[in-house]
Amino acid sequence: MTDTLSPAARSERMGRVRGKDTKPEMAVRRLVHGMGYRYRLHDKRLPGSPDLVFRSRRKVIFVHGCFWHRHPDPTCKLARMPKSRQEFWGPKLEGNRERDARTRDQLDQQGWEQMVVWECECGLTEHTKNRIRAFLEGEGVEHARH
Repeated sequence: MTDTLSPAARSERMGRVRGKDTKPEMAVRRLVHGMGYRYRLHDKRLPGSPDLVFRSRRKVIFVHGCFWHRHPDPTCKLARMPKSRQEFWGPKLEGNRERDARTRDQLDQQGWEQMVVWECECGLTEHTKNRIRAFLEGEGVEHARH
């Protein structure tokens, strides 16, 4: 299957993809701030420049887009593989997943706990709130990587 957009139109559309301050990230930031937690943004001194950094707790939260970071949940409709140019998208998205794994390992080695909030979870406010609270308060939550 070929791309339905011209190369110029595809380039323009891909140029609109943001690396930070995305809608899901902003939703999580508002939620966390509303819960009373304070954080720093995108600390470049840490591997992967985590989206939210809680320095005193040595914890970080990444807000991952399901498509770009390959959400492993088989029920997630946002993580589908494109039908066109799979020879490009397969390695590109797998590279993102591998980079995320390296980042997690580096943060582990530096003693930072991590949590991932997936884009598709941003609408599940109460569920997401409970996960974040448990993670930040250390209430026996898993290493919060799913």
